[in-house]
Amino acid sequence: MALLEPGKTYNLKAAVEKLASFPKAKFNETIDLAFRLGVDPRQSDQMVRGTVPLPHGSGKTVRVLVFAKSGQAADAAKAAGAEFVGFDDMIKKCNEGWADFDVAIATPEAMTEVRKLGKVLGPRGLMPNPKTGTVTDDTAKAVKEVKAGRVEYKTDKAANVHVPVGKLSFSPAQIHENARTVVEAVVRSRPSSVKGTFVLSCTISSTMSPGISVDIKEFLAAV
Repeated sequence: MALLEPGKTYNLKAAVEKLASFPKAKFNETIDLAFRLGVDPRQSDQMVRGTVPLPHGSGKTVRVLVFAKSGQAADAAKAAGAEFVGFDDMIKKCNEGWADFDVAIATPEAMTEVRKLGKVLGPRGLMPNPKTGTVTDDTAKAVKEVKAGRVEYKTDKAANVHVPVGKLSFSPAQIHENARTVVEAVVRSRPSSVKGTFVLSCTISSTMSPGISVDIKEFLAAV
């Protein structure tokens, strides 16, 4: 019997339930939401990017690096749980190719030097950015939000967006709530310059599963 009916779309709740019914791998698979958007990513005014806190976290241990000059910002970052905190020493390590972290945060003051790491951190998606809340004087808040499961979404060169929404060990209700939060955030991110259909398709899958087509009409209608 086929796992999926060809061409069938499911509402989000049914898609999550279907995903939970698939055979499981021997590891805790990551669940991914993929969107194909009707935007031209070559146009700066059609770039879709933002962050969204997942109600139940991502299920992933996030290693955080904080670039901070001042002792107060550095101390706050350490107290909030950042694994790596520093300035000159951390910039030197990154320039030498070190990248054993998942998110980088910097104070505005530190960015005068950190922005020089653009060629090193940019291609890896690790560059601090004010639009994603990773350039801030409130390092403690930023670290706590990232650790709690704040995820970033951003269109790639093919106008696709991929966002992790949890692990297969989560309950269907937790997966559904996380996924719903991400869908709502992406739908609300429609640039004003985009004409026609914004979200062309939405698919949910786990690491080893086929993709399940999700009908998001209810979310589009709510905007």
